[in-house]
Amino acid sequence: MDKIQLLIKQTEDAYKWTHKLVSTIPVDAWKETPKIIASNISWQIGHLILSEYYHSILVTVGHQQDILAQIPLKEYTKLFSFNTNPEANINSTNPKELLAHLSIVEKKSIEVLQSLTEEDLKDDLVPGGMKHPVAKNKYEAIDWNIKHTMWHCGQIAIIKRIINEPYNFVSGNS
Repeated sequence: MDKIQLLIKQTEDAYKWTHKLVSTIPVDAWKETPKIIASNISWQIGHLILSEYYHSILVTVGHQQDILAQIPLKEYTKLFSFNTNPEANINSTNPKELLAHLSIVEKKSIEVLQSLTEEDLKDDLVPGGMKHPVAKNKYEAIDWNIKHTMWHCGQIAIIKRIINEPYNFVSGNS
């Protein structure tokens, strides 16, 4: 398996884990914000929309007009950036819409990965308004996207455990 195929497989797996976990959490529990973690499912999904767009699309190939036309990324930046309060705008989003927007970003992310060559992975990031927190080249940004997505899967699993019940890895659901 070449490097691109490995990145695609790992990215798809991280995205599948996100959906597996979230699909077992009742929508009416998405706004619950346990004090011990100070986050909620709505914020986690909104944050993943932004971060997956940034780490696997924006810094690798630049802004994508088809995504910008479908998803209110500027609004989401105000709601779901790293330093935002998960409870502040709890009623500003709809879980079904968030999931749909996450799927749109994930689909585009995979398309971008499929369009790259191994040589492209060595290229510098597409310049933007914000310095990437860890990556210097496209490979590092895509690799970080996988790690960051799984980091948030862990947070989603903790929230699920607190507000609902632990994820059942044997049956794949709760």
